Amino acid sequence: MRTALVPPRLEHGDRVRFVSPASPPTRDGVKRGEELLTGWGLRVEIGEHAFDQVGYLAGADEDRLADLNEAIRDPGVRAIFATTGGKGAYRIAGDLDFAAARRDPKPLVGFSDITHLHLALWRRCRLVGLTGPFVNWYDEYTGPASAESLRRALMTTDPITVHQDPAEPTAAVTVEGSASGFLMGGNLSEVRGEVGVELPSLDGAILFIEDVKGTGLGQVDRELTQLMKSGSFDGLRGVAVGQFPGFEETVRGGWTIIDVLRDRLTRLGVPVLGGLPIGHAHNPHLPTLPLGTNATVDTAAGTLTVAAGVR
Repeated sequence: MRTALVPPRLEHGDRVRFVSPASPPTRDGVKRGEELLTGWGLRVEIGEHAFDQVGYLAGADEDRLADLNEAIRDPGVRAIFATTGGKGAYRIAGDLDFAAARRDPKPLVGFSDITHLHLALWRRCRLVGLTGPFVNWYDEYTGPASAESLRRALMTTDPITVHQDPAEPTAAVTVEGSASGFLMGGNLSEVRGEVGVELPSLDGAILFIEDVKGTGLGQVDRELTQLMKSGSFDGLRGVAVGQFPGFEETVRGGWTIIDVLRDRLTRLGVPVLGGLPIGHAHNPHLPTLPLGTNATVDTAAGTLTVAAGVR
């Protein structure tokens, strides 16, 4: 496997760019995100089309792509932040300027629909990204602990450790053991959506997954089954499971979301660490995780430890 491209850490005075590759943000939320990062000594710029709207998308495909590629190509921009997720990043993921990303690696921050971009950047040029909060920022959703985790992930080279929360329902899917490999993944629906498109090889990986309720338990069953049958899990070394909010009251034929996850994941024959407080649930402590650096899941310690996503 090619060596990962680890971008430089951010420093005081660096320029960063907010773009909207998926759905539109709110001006108030982006203003708060700008205030937050400016407080870290960064110089925030807003993409030209960041507040456009076409239906549920943040503007036309070509405009969202143009903003993102402009940020990738600009040597003065040292990090790129997605304002929000939603829908639409899958439309443009294969058209990023991967040559520019290889020449000048810089972190892309976001999660949910931004998973498509992280997967494509890793598959095409092994660029390390950061799955973390959006800069369409609301303090009640992502509080001071989330902000500090994001700052440290961008501006220090400290490893990141996330501890299992026994109160998280997915803690019950844990399969004992420890394993190491490069961390990859994100939102399960979006990972499945890139099968045969931009999904990279997961041979040697620790897969991180989280999801939010859509069509029901069958949704998660179909996602995991397709990934298994397509061979996408071949060579997988371990799984780290985050939050699956919205399924708390869902029971079908006596099964809950935990039964579905346990039924599918235990068949992989690898350690599974559940109960990580990462995902779409309201969480003022939402951590930021590098994608593409070496990670270790240790079920005895209840930890996922990930090497820094910047150097």
